[in-house]
Amino acid sequence: MSGRASANEKFADDVAFLRKHTEVVLLKEGDAAVAVAPAYQGRVMTSAFDREAGPSFGWINRPVVEKGILSDDEERGQLEEHIYIFGGEERFWLGPEGGQFALFFQPGTQFEFSDWTTPPAIDTEPFELVERTEASAKFEHETELINYSGARFKVGVERTVKLLDEREASDLLGVKLPEGLRTVAYETDNRITNIGSDAWKPETGLLSIWILGMYNPSPETTVVIPFKEGDDATLGPKVRDAYFGKVPPEYLRVEEGRLFFRGDGTRRGKIGVTPQRSKGIAGSYDAAGRALTLVTYNVQEAPHGFVNSMWEMQDDPYAGDVINAYNDGAPEPGADPLGPFYELETSSPAAALQPGETMKHVQRTYHLQGSKEALDPLARRLLGVGLDEIEAAF
Repeated sequence: MSGRASANEKFADDVAFLRKHTEVVLLKEGDAAVAVAPAYQGRVMTSAFDREAGPSFGWINRPVVEKGILSDDEERGQLEEHIYIFGGEERFWLGPEGGQFALFFQPGTQFEFSDWTTPPAIDTEPFELVERTEASAKFEHETELINYSGARFKVGVERTVKLLDEREASDLLGVKLPEGLRTVAYETDNRITNIGSDAWKPETGLLSIWILGMYNPSPETTVVIPFKEGDDATLGPKVRDAYFGKVPPEYLRVEEGRLFFRGDGTRRGKIGVTPQRSKGIAGSYDAAGRALTLVTYNVQEAPHGFVNSMWEMQDDPYAGDVINAYNDGAPEPGADPLGPFYELETSSPAAALQPGETMKHVQRTYHLQGSKEALDPLARRLLGVGLDEIEAAF
């Protein structure tokens, strides 16, 4: 079945819809708000700079939300065999996806879509709301996972969602936000703890915190990721573009120090940027809605590298990416898209944790809406490219 996006929906309408089917924790800061769903792993379903009349930034898959989570004895449709795509603009996941230490492929399966399954811990298991204020909510969960090589992990999860006020957003971005912008910004503090009795070791597989944002696609939406120039042997490729087959040039354009990737939801493809090349930020610009989205993360030391999520047996399972972007489309010829939607994603380093040790990954999301004159200096300063160039990329 093909989902329908919440494009053109108002935030208030999306919240009213969600509340008919699941608990919603509504966080507020001034006029801005985010809607968080405990049953969906504490994910931010959507956000708005004006909670009463403003647009909804998150993509919400209404048919799947309406259907709810099926019990084991109910007939499961094709979509739910692999994942419950509820949507949501910022969700907690764990990596790696593919490879010999994959979490999305059971031992003995093939690295093909028909065998790809999202672990229940990041798909159908609810997180417990343990603390909340007007502008923040903290969730906890415990689970056990098994990877493709048969290693088991007992994991404690802690996730805190917090709305940022304009001063905090400005300070964290390191820029003064101009007058006239409408803004919603929030961060999620995500932590995993080894609650088992055995250390997590590179030779049997490590986990990473993986945060993904699902957004409404449009023909006028372009993803922009700046990167460091330099030698491939030292920094890795400028972009990895073959996760689901090589991305064609009409969907991916690589220039000096920056890349452009379509966020139109018409063709399935994924790209990645290595931690050595990352500048700690990714973004997208919706020219029709005059909305600039920015995603940043806490850059930290990675003594064990970053997990590799390629769907293959890997020569180097810890040479993965820190930033990814995904454009949805049909997973197989003739099949419906999963959404459609597009995603911006960040990952923590690989977590080689002793019993009781914790890994932390913080992601911040900023939606800025306003005139081109107000947004253009921000895009140039933070992404290294002006809005006219972004619009003309394809």
